[in-house]
Amino acid sequence: MEFMYKALKKVIWLYANAREKFSPGWITKNSSRIREWELMAYAYSKSPIGVVGGIIVFIVFILSVIGPMISWEPYWEYKIVINESYRYMPPCLPPSCSGNPLLGTDEWGRDVLAMSLYGMRISFVISIVVVLLGAPLGIILGLLAGYKGGLIDEVLMRVTDIFLAFPGLVLAIAFASVLPQRLRGVLEANSALRVFFASLFGLREAEYGQIAALLSIWFAMVIVWWPGYARIVRGSTLSVKEMPFIEAAKLSGLSTWSILFRHLLPNVISPILVMMTFDIATATLFAAALSFLGLGPQEPVPELGFMISKAGQFFPERSSHVVIYLGSLLLFIAIGWNLLGDALRDILDPRTRRAIEYRLEKEKKKRG
Repeated sequence: MEFMYKALKKVIWLYANAREKFSPGWITKNSSRIREWELMAYAYSKSPIGVVGGIIVFIVFILSVIGPMISWEPYWEYKIVINESYRYMPPCLPPSCSGNPLLGTDEWGRDVLAMSLYGMRISFVISIVVVLLGAPLGIILGLLAGYKGGLIDEVLMRVTDIFLAFPGLVLAIAFASVLPQRLRGVLEANSALRVFFASLFGLREAEYGQIAALLSIWFAMVIVWWPGYARIVRGSTLSVKEMPFIEAAKLSGLSTWSILFRHLLPNVISPILVMMTFDIATATLFAAALSFLGLGPQEPVPELGFMISKAGQFFPERSSHVVIYLGSLLLFIAIGWNLLGDALRDILDPRTRRAIEYRLEKEKKKRG
């Protein structure tokens, strides 16, 4: 995995040189930080599961970004209108396909492989945005509760307990059921929002009603996603805030927000990054589950969970290829993020980095 270490090291130094141009002397001031980043890159390159997970995540990211652009079949065209025999055509193996879709067709005669490229974009955007919106909210509330303590801690943690008391899926179902109509009205009145979200999800602007359903899944998941982060950050903050450097920051007259984000957050961020990586996998499956239950977009949007739900009506007689392929695709995405998160958990551990640094020093001494 030497190539991986060299590639990551090159990225680190590209960033460091860019910062040096804008802030002369940055590399000298942050030499220890750069050394830590290099140790992280080395530790990652030595983790086979981490490398495999990173490759899977990279493939998913690339396909999610370019998927709708390279899909050779539009999702809004129903071939069964032309010929009923296109419905749930089985997969074929080259060279005997004779123009038939490689992984078969769905209920409307659309190429399942082409539709999955649209579905990957939708799942990727939902999972990333849910974590990027839910995590900061939980982090801010957890930092405030842990640092301030007293009444603020009690109020914030009791609110967190209220959300944790409800099963996440049930609470998300409740919000996803009532939000679409309201969001649809907002999209109808604002063409710029329609264009933006249509481009984001890789859909046509005409599907703004289904985009509203996707946005309702967003909001529903964000609402149930933040409490876990608030709990973890609050616990970590309680231990870190008693350390001498925090007391020194207080005595120097720094504001509360400066202490929270410049001193406390960097010291509690490692477990949060690992949790975010795992949660992207969970959010992908969670969003697919909501769509499977009929709370997401409807026809013709090829959302993965919804396509599995529709194919389930004809399973296993006619649609087993759709259920197996799309289910395996969701599993592939989730495994990639989980493997990457498992590697990050070790990489971000300072003890692991110190052990690697000690081993590297011993190897250098042996080589003279």
